[in-house]
Amino acid sequence: MTQFTVNTNRIDPYKNFKFRVKWDGRYIAGVSKISCLKRFTTPIIFRDGIEQSSFYTSPGTWRFEPVVLERGVTHDPDFENWANLSYQTGSHMSLKEFRKDIYIELLNEQGIVVKAFRVYRCWVSEYQVLPDLDANSSSVAIESITLENEGWERDVEVTEPQET
Repeated sequence: MTQFTVNTNRIDPYKNFKFRVKWDGRYIAGVSKISCLKRFTTPIIFRDGIEQSSFYTSPGTWRFEPVVLERGVTHDPDFENWANLSYQTGSHMSLKEFRKDIYIELLNEQGIVVKAFRVYRCWVSEYQVLPDLDANSSSVAIESITLENEGWERDVEVTEPQET
């Protein structure tokens, strides 16, 4: 069993603007937003044969919400290359790179990883290459990918450093 330390003196929550994403062993440039990691269990509802007016529940199947990654449009082709793998059909589809595990790291104010999650067997179900374009707007052009996944878990090896 892995032993880890927790900073019991910290009372402030972590801010949500310092994070990074990695797949294929390297960090992905420019990711500015990640949707929440969310899972839920479908409840199974059943009744007792004797007591018709009451019911019971038990856990059913797990479901993991898709993860959406957003970033400003850049020359980096990582989003597009991965999205193109699920767009191809027929015998030319590459199953080797189709699914990837991604790694999401949350950093503290000093830039040190304090929580990390591995998201398993992701594949791109939606790719937005450009947003609505508007000549009267001053916003940044955003591209995004939606990743279906088969679950995630926290990396318990990552611990918060003790603050001094």
